[in-house]
Amino acid sequence: MNKIVNDFSITVGTKNGSGSSTANNTILRSVFKMGIPVSGKNLFPSNIQGLPTWYTIRANKNGFIAHHEQRDIVITMNPDSFARDLASVVPGGAFFYSDDIRQPITRTDIAIYPMPIKTIVKNDPNVPTDFRDLVGNMVYVGVLAQMINMDMEKILAALTFHFKGKQKPIDMNFNALKAGAEWAKANLEKKDPFYLEPMNKTDGLIMADGNTAAALGSIFGGVQFVGWYPITPATSVAESLNDYLPQLRKREDGKHTYAVIQAEDELAALGMSIGAGWAGLRAMTSTSGPGLSLMTEFAGLAYYAEVPVVIWDVQRIGPSTGLPTRTSQGDLTFTHFIGHGDSHSVILLPGDVFECFEFGWKSFDIAERIQTPVFVLSDLDMGMNQWISKPFEYPNVPMDRGKVLLEKDIEDLKGSWGRYLDKDGDGIGYRTFPGNKHPLSSYFTRGTGHDEYAKYTEEASVYLDNMDRLKRKNETAKKYVPAPMMHSMKGATVGIIAYGSTEAAVLEAQYQLDAEHGLKTDFMRIRSVPFTKEVDAFLAKYDQIFVVEMNRDGQMHQILLTEYAQYAVNLRSVAFGDGMPASAKWVREGILAKYVKADGKQKAVASKKKATAKKVTKKAAPASKLKKDAKKPVKKAVVKSKSSAKSKRK
Repeated sequence: MNKIVNDFSITVGTKNGSGSSTANNTILRSVFKMGIPVSGKNLFPSNIQGLPTWYTIRANKNGFIAHHEQRDIVITMNPDSFARDLASVVPGGAFFYSDDIRQPITRTDIAIYPMPIKTIVKNDPNVPTDFRDLVGNMVYVGVLAQMINMDMEKILAALTFHFKGKQKPIDMNFNALKAGAEWAKANLEKKDPFYLEPMNKTDGLIMADGNTAAALGSIFGGVQFVGWYPITPATSVAESLNDYLPQLRKREDGKHTYAVIQAEDELAALGMSIGAGWAGLRAMTSTSGPGLSLMTEFAGLAYYAEVPVVIWDVQRIGPSTGLPTRTSQGDLTFTHFIGHGDSHSVILLPGDVFECFEFGWKSFDIAERIQTPVFVLSDLDMGMNQWISKPFEYPNVPMDRGKVLLEKDIEDLKGSWGRYLDKDGDGIGYRTFPGNKHPLSSYFTRGTGHDEYAKYTEEASVYLDNMDRLKRKNETAKKYVPAPMMHSMKGATVGIIAYGSTEAAVLEAQYQLDAEHGLKTDFMRIRSVPFTKEVDAFLAKYDQIFVVEMNRDGQMHQILLTEYAQYAVNLRSVAFGDGMPASAKWVREGILAKYVKADGKQKAVASKKKATAKKVTKKAAPASKLKKDAKKPVKKAVVKSKSSAKSKRK
């Protein structure tokens, strides 16, 4: 039996609310601390407790950490999912189960490992009776650790991190874990090929979830007001703000420089945030699809009245309540055209947790520069799951407050200014903050028809001029939004477009298409709408471009068709939205199904050589080549005030 080292998945099946999160995160962080690229994905139901839940950890020495559909090692603690879990193990895989589950096992093509979980915990006098079920989860960690060669010192370090150095829970859990490992060493014979060996590919990297990264980025962007209402999967954005703001925003006099308010609903949350943004505060809210639907009218007000505000949408499956605990990219077209009447939103599309942090602060700069709502579209997979990342970098540019007039500025203008007057030709007017003491600084903010000086009007020509100016603003936004990221291959003949958390799956599929089918591709990850000049150039370069996304209707594909009708025949939608994170398998197969060879034949692509997916992933790591900056040192920037429109990030 050939060893398979650092290239397999581990899936743990439990019941929701059973306390397995600590155990599963201990496995994940231990593998990370062993220097092995790894990811963890939690598949959990939307009820509070009792239904089956699965946590999948993927270790891959080549850096491929997208969702992996193949289940190599399965651990089941749940009798309700036992048969399903057993059937899901790949031939040649391993199946661990709690031996108090008395169900038939008929498979002979996998390694079977029963574990006396309850007996081991019951024999430990240091575990209180009401903690046995929780601590019992650590027994399967110990058994697994022994069988796949996990480093016990790294496991202890992971537990210490999780319990924040509190010795009593550390000892209780680690002792149970060691008991499981010792039992496995004495009683189980290794019958599967899976092993872990130390590497150094996570040196200098961190682990984080996207929602925490978004909160931290917002803090470093100077957030001053947060209006929010709880909704899965966005709640932890606000919770993280509540956790970190008191630590990072301390003043000597003990007063807060921020306000975080849980509103009565999503409408109020955005309404409060818009009010704060109008008052000159850096304001934001966070929500998911159903909440964004409720926010629509207020979003239209902020667009038309030109009030800066940041709205994080951590997407989940819709429509309606949908599947609250499944991931999606289903809100793109809705956000792009949000509100009645003619409007175009500024949208940022982070592709990893590093960009969740970066766009956390950058979104405020763009919102205040363009004077408009900025929507940041993440998703459940990126927001709630743990990802490896390079360390977050302190903002390297001064804070941009946009076009703001102070008392002296109005005096210099002799009071001649208009809130919606396009003086510079970029569609953006000048604004003042409440508290400006100049008698001519005030203006009336309204969502009704208004002229350049914010006076009410219903004149048709004035309305048209105003709407044309708002469209010019959208063009100006192209200068400030993030440009796409490119992952190119020499000799590429077709293009791939994707966005958001699909990047990890696309990079792996890009490699497989080349290695298995000889199909070389260039991959552009779009990071913002409106589209920048780089998108224009990419679309003009290829006669076949595949648009990959996690939704049913191909929403990015639809927007591209609207904006670039001249390239319609070249754009092919590869859309799939079942609530699961994107995998290389469906990206690869989706592209091959629509690829047309030079001879005009579709689908059939000659294989470069016979190679299974497993063999492919054992080759040299293109992920490291495509992301050369993964180990760059953290940059530190000194922030200096440059003008009345620039200030330090506090």
